[in-house]
Amino acid sequence: MIAILMLILLPNLALANDLPPGSPFAPVALDLAHHFVGYFAIAVTVLAYVAAMAEDVINLPKSKPMVLGAAIIWFAICIAYALDGQAKTAALAFESNLLAYVELLLFILVSMTYLNAMEERGIFNALRIWLLGRQFSYRQLFWITGGLAFLFSTVISGLPVALLMGAVAAAVGKKNPKFIGLACLNIVIATNAGGSFSPLGGISTLFVWQHKILHFADFFALALPCLVNFLIPALCMHFAVPQATPAASSQKIELKRGSKRIILLFIITLIITVFSNVFLELPPAAGMMAGLALLQFFSYYLTMTVQEEKSDFAHVYKFFGMEAPNEHGKQDFDVFKNVGNIEWDTLLFFYGAMMIIGALGFIGYLDAIAHLLFDETNPTLANIMIGLSSAFIDNGTLMFAVLSMHPDMPVGQWLLLTLTLGVGGSLLAIGSAPGVGLLGKIKEGYTFGFHMRWMPIILLGYFASIAVHFWVNARYF
Repeated sequence: MIAILMLILLPNLALANDLPPGSPFAPVALDLAHHFVGYFAIAVTVLAYVAAMAEDVINLPKSKPMVLGAAIIWFAICIAYALDGQAKTAALAFESNLLAYVELLLFILVSMTYLNAMEERGIFNALRIWLLGRQFSYRQLFWITGGLAFLFSTVISGLPVALLMGAVAAAVGKKNPKFIGLACLNIVIATNAGGSFSPLGGISTLFVWQHKILHFADFFALALPCLVNFLIPALCMHFAVPQATPAASSQKIELKRGSKRIILLFIITLIITVFSNVFLELPPAAGMMAGLALLQFFSYYLTMTVQEEKSDFAHVYKFFGMEAPNEHGKQDFDVFKNVGNIEWDTLLFFYGAMMIIGALGFIGYLDAIAHLLFDETNPTLANIMIGLSSAFIDNGTLMFAVLSMHPDMPVGQWLLLTLTLGVGGSLLAIGSAPGVGLLGKIKEGYTFGFHMRWMPIILLGYFASIAVHFWVNARYF
């Protein structure tokens, strides 16, 4: 959407100068918006996004074209400024955008590390086995998986939540693809809705929180609109879910040592993060890194005490002068393995996207788009349109682009933008990380076409949530 608007407005774009005179970031000397560098930046942006969106077709990870595109654009900008004797100005602008990304990287890195640690300890597998063993009906499992996805996504990134609940749906519905499809669709909607009213659960909400546009407590004003967004499609789909009961699972739940304490450490980490931001005004990444330190020390404790667990045949090994093997391996828990297993492709994609958006903002294009969207168009209509476009473009990228435009909006409009960007990704299976993740993992039942067939009721939930927002949050406008 942003790239298309740029191409339409190209003849009328002017270099932004909304920073105070004398600011090192104020691009007052060079008008790259009407320069070859500006046109080149737009061309590279379009090519990078097309390649990223065609990831499944060309089998090229989406991070590669985005990172390369960001490097090419910024090198072009810096060369232009260096030739004009202002290399430092462009370098400072690059560093400013890099700082914004680093804060996002550290926050998500810690969150994903904790999730990987919980998965390695068997916590998510235990939940799956427990649900399978309770003899719930398909309709009950439909609501349980959707409800848990809604709740978990308020504090956990949407992709792992969707994959966990999707695995449960696929396991219980092996012979019922219709249930799998409906349950996975419900999980995608619930995950996106739940992550839209908490800065801890979604990329777009995290961006707004990091930029101090909204305070931590402000997001919870969206709880009821997000709940409506989840419930309306779920109620419509409920009657299509089979009424049968799947066979129970006989698997035994086995949790590794320290699993419950890792959950406790994650809760403590979230508390530290919120407290340090609300009361100390530290960036969210500061609290999350403190939580990573706690996990590292706990990893050290588990490693140092692993030898205390002796094998039942330890005396036999001792008799033959051999060391008894440990059932957990030489090292019981390695936090750095969990760091290494995070979604680096996603994180590098966001690096490329944020740096590209930052470059276009530095050139001046985003201010022209902001003028069209928020000055010449009704802000409510603009925010609804941006939310609809998140069905095609990642919501985190769109939110960072809007933040880079610096629109002057009341709190109610920022909440509306947060809502529409968060839940708008549910309109298509490719519109959000949970949908894309389930498309790749679920082999039957949930498909792009199946998701499309239910798009009208998802759209109904989208507009219903907007109406509820204007009703319950009228004081913010």
